[in-house]
Amino acid sequence: MSENVVHLHKPTDPPTDDAAPTVLTVVPDAPPAAPVPLWVRSGRAVKTVVTHETTKTTARAVARHGLYTFNGGRIVARRAWDGKTGARYERMIRTAEAAGNLEAAEEWEERLQRFRAARHHRRMDLLHSPVEAAKGIAVGTGVGIGVLVALGVVMAINNHDARDVITPLRATIEFIALLIRIVQVVWGPALTIGPFLALLALWTVGSKQQAAPQWALPDNVRNSEGEPITPSIVVKALRDLGVPALRNAIKEMGDAGASMLGPIRIAGCGVEVDVTLPSGVATNEVQAKRRKLAENLTRHEHEVFITIPEAARTVRLWIADSGALDEPIGPSPLVTDETMTANYKTGKAPWGQDLRGDAAAISLYQRHLLVTGLSNQGKTAALRALALWLALDRNVQFWIADLKGIGDWAVFEGIAKMLIEGPSDDHCIQATEMVEDAVEEMNRRIEAQRRDPSIVFPPLIVLVDEAQKAFMCPAKGEDKRPYGGSKATSRYFMAVREIHNQGRAVDVLMWQGTQDPTDQNLPKLVREGAHTRASLVVGTESQAEMALGAKAVNAGAAPHLLRQGLDKGTLVVASDGIDIPAGQSSITVRTHFIDDEPAAEIAARAKALRDGVATLRAVDRGEERDALADVAAVLGDAPRLRTNEVLKRLHALDPSTYGDQWTNDRLKSLLEEHGEEPKKSHGVMVVHRDHVLRALAHRDAEGSASAAE
Repeated sequence: MSENVVHLHKPTDPPTDDAAPTVLTVVPDAPPAAPVPLWVRSGRAVKTVVTHETTKTTARAVARHGLYTFNGGRIVARRAWDGKTGARYERMIRTAEAAGNLEAAEEWEERLQRFRAARHHRRMDLLHSPVEAAKGIAVGTGVGIGVLVALGVVMAINNHDARDVITPLRATIEFIALLIRIVQVVWGPALTIGPFLALLALWTVGSKQQAAPQWALPDNVRNSEGEPITPSIVVKALRDLGVPALRNAIKEMGDAGASMLGPIRIAGCGVEVDVTLPSGVATNEVQAKRRKLAENLTRHEHEVFITIPEAARTVRLWIADSGALDEPIGPSPLVTDETMTANYKTGKAPWGQDLRGDAAAISLYQRHLLVTGLSNQGKTAALRALALWLALDRNVQFWIADLKGIGDWAVFEGIAKMLIEGPSDDHCIQATEMVEDAVEEMNRRIEAQRRDPSIVFPPLIVLVDEAQKAFMCPAKGEDKRPYGGSKATSRYFMAVREIHNQGRAVDVLMWQGTQDPTDQNLPKLVREGAHTRASLVVGTESQAEMALGAKAVNAGAAPHLLRQGLDKGTLVVASDGIDIPAGQSSITVRTHFIDDEPAAEIAARAKALRDGVATLRAVDRGEERDALADVAAVLGDAPRLRTNEVLKRLHALDPSTYGDQWTNDRLKSLLEEHGEEPKKSHGVMVVHRDHVLRALAHRDAEGSASAAE
C-alpha cells in the first residue's frame, strides 16, 4: 500500500500536477501585542476628558461666573471711587480737551470745583459733628425718658396705681433688650451669609455688563452673527478703523472715547447713534471705511449706513439687527386697503418703509421724477407703485411710453390716454413725439393761464419707462434731427428739458425710469432737472453721483453699496417730497412690491373712478383724423359728457389736430353735419354716446350704399 506523505515544511518547488500530495502548512500564532503603557492610556484618557465639549462648557462657565464676580467688584469699586472723588470730572475734562471742545472742558472744570467745595464743606462739618452728635443723643435721651415718665404718670392717674409710672419706661427697656437678643441670634449667621450675598451682588453687576472675555461667554452669545450694540463696542470699532488720529484721540480720552457717542437709540430694525469725531478726524475718513467699520461691529457692509447730519464733525451710524434687512416688509397699503384714495396736491403715496421701519410716503405734487438703477432690480415696480396710487385721483391724466414692452404697464389700459409699448426704434420715435405733444400741451396751458390766471389744469404725468432707449435712439426725422442723443439737436432731449423748465407751473410733469446711467443714456441736464431722484443699486460711485447728485453721495447716500439681486426694491431717495431725517440729504427706502394681479385690481378701482378713458396705443402722424370716430373714442363707455370735457379729451388725443381752433361751435357743426347735435342736460351742453354711435352707423351705411352704386 502506498501512503501519503505529509510534509511539515513548505517545499521550495511544490508539485503542480493533480496527483500531487496534499501539503499541510502549520503557521505559528502571531506574538501577542505589546501592552499599552499605563502612562499612554492615562494620557489618552486625560486628553479625552480635557477636550470633551462638556469639559469645555464647564470650564467656560466656571471662568465666566468667576470673572463676572471679579469684574463686578471692579465695576462697583470704580463707581464708588467716582462717587467719592473727582475722577469722573477729570476724565470728562481730558475727553473734552482731546476733542478740542474747550467750552465743554470749562463747564466740567466748573462742576469739579463745585464738587470739591461741597466735599470740603462736608469734611469741615465732620470736625464739629461728634460734639453735636453727643449733645443730640443726650437731649434726645432726656426728652425720651421725660415723655415715657409723663406717659406713666397719665397711666397711674387713670389706673389709680402708682406703679404704672415706670411701666412705659420698663416696656421700652424690655423692647431694647429684645432687639439686642435678636441681633445676638442673627449676628452669627449674618456674618456667615453676608459675604455670599455680597459676592452675589457683585456677580449680578458683572453678568449684566457681560464683564467676561468673548471666549468665556455662552455659545448663543459667542457664536451669534451680530452682538448687541453697546457704547464700548462702537468705540472699539471706531478705534480699530485704522485712522491714526482717531485711534490716538480715543487713547488720550479719560473715558476711553465714550463721550464721542450720543445716545444709542432704537431705530426700526436696528439702532442709531451720532458720533462726534475728535479734532483732526474728517467725516469722510470714517465714510471711506464702511466695510471695515461694519465688520468691526460684527455686521455685513450692507447692514451699516453712515450719513452726515448737520452738526459739525459728526457722523450718524445706523446699524441693523443682524439679518433684519433680508426680511420682507409686507404688502403695500394699496393692496390691503381697498378704500384708499389719492390726492395729487395734498396726499402722499405709500412707497415702502425706511430703515427705521416707519412708513415712507412721498409727495408727488409738482415734482419731476427720475428712478434709475441696474437692470432687474425693481425700477419699473417702484415707478408703477407710485403711478397706481396717483391713478386713484380721477383728475390725474397719464401719457405712458413703456420702451421695454413686456406688459408691465398694460394695467393702465383705460386709465392712460396714451400708452406706447415696445422696444423698437419706432416705439422710441412715438415716445419722443408723445413728449413733444406734452410740450405743446404745456405751452397751450401756459398761454391759457397767461390770459386767465385763475384757470386750473388737470395734472398730466408724462411717463417714459426705459428712457435710456429714447436717449440712445439712432433714428432721424425728415428734418435730419436725431430723435436720441444729448445735444441741442436731439428731439427727445430737448422736449424733456422744456418740460423740466416750465412744466411744473402748469402741472405737466416728467417721470422717467432708466437703467445703468451714463452721460450718454442719461444726460446731466436731464437728470439734474428732476425734483425727486431715486436710485436702486448701481455699479459705481460715479453712477451713484449721476443718479442722486454729488451732494447726496458726499453726505452718505450709497446706492452703489447695495447688493445686486439681494436688495431688489431698495431705493436711495433724494427729494424734498419725502421726510428725511434732519441734516441728511437722502433716505433709504425699501419699497413695497405690487405684483401684476393686485396691480390689476388697483387699476380696476382707478378705472371705476373715471368716466371711461379711450387709450390711444400709438401716436399717429401724417394721417387725416376721423373727427367723428375720435369723438366716439374719447367718449369711451360714458353715456354722455360735457362738450368742454369732450374738447379736452380730443386735444389730449391729438393736440396738433384738435388745437385751439376746435370750439363748442366746431363740435356742434360736426355733429349736425351727421344729423345729430349736442343737447342740454341739467342746463349743460352734453354729447350723448348713443347719438354719436348712431351718426357713425348712419355715415357708414351711406358709405356702403354709395359704394354699391
